[in-house]
Amino acid sequence: MIPFVKMQGIGNDYVYIDATEKTWPNEESLAQVMSDRHFGIGSDGLIWIKRSELEGVNHRMQMHNSDGSISEMCGNGLRCVAKFLFDRGMEKSTSFPIETGAGVLKVEITPDSNGKAELVRINMGEPRLDRGKIPMSGPADERAIAQSVSIDGVEYEFTGVSMGNPHCVIFVDETESAPVHTHGPKLETHSFFPNRTNVEFVKVVSPTKLIQRTWERGAGETLACGTGASAVCVAGVLTGRSERKVTIELLGGELQLEWNEADNCVYKTGPAVEVFSGVWPG
Repeated sequence: MIPFVKMQGIGNDYVYIDATEKTWPNEESLAQVMSDRHFGIGSDGLIWIKRSELEGVNHRMQMHNSDGSISEMCGNGLRCVAKFLFDRGMEKSTSFPIETGAGVLKVEITPDSNGKAELVRINMGEPRLDRGKIPMSGPADERAIAQSVSIDGVEYEFTGVSMGNPHCVIFVDETESAPVHTHGPKLETHSFFPNRTNVEFVKVVSPTKLIQRTWERGAGETLACGTGASAVCVAGVLTGRSERKVTIELLGGELQLEWNEADNCVYKTGPAVEVFSGVWPG
């Protein structure tokens, strides 16, 4: 039997398994069957909470998408990992580092009146903008800002950003009519992106307010994407559309983002919610 917890960050939901004392085989297939929304628990993927071997870091997050593929990072998932660790006393401080596939990231907890994590602020690290670091095709040291791409005869301009995982940010007039489910998967697998990419369709409401929909690599459209929101914040600044501090509205709720000019890091603040727990017949 495999104990699990279902958690969500503004609708971006994952199954979480404490693997600090015990591990289970077939992680990829477990992610697929547990994430299935008809025959499993239902989620955007599976996140394992493991011990870190890095000095000064206690825990590591390992993430699988719902199709079983491994992803480097998920900002909403990391907030939930932070809540999991804090609420269970596995981390005693309100500020601590967590190892991810995108490096070690620091989280800061705001507890509620019951001493449980309510809001989590994450230093998402510095955005990677060079094509070679996203990764993208083309000259490795060149940036992809307002890069042209044609899908089914429709011309888009996108900005490429990595927040430890690749993102293709496209600004549109309306997100409601954006071709998320038709052009999203074609952009995800475009030859520009050797490791595939996440795709964001974004409407600018004002320099401090954006609306975002995300086609997530390996999962399809999700209600929220934290690394995507971070990439959108960066792309908004790079293209002169938004300020460095913005509120981003996603299908599942709002996130507060800041691309800090002093340290070049992106900071993201939002909620984390535990939905239910159970055991899976392993």
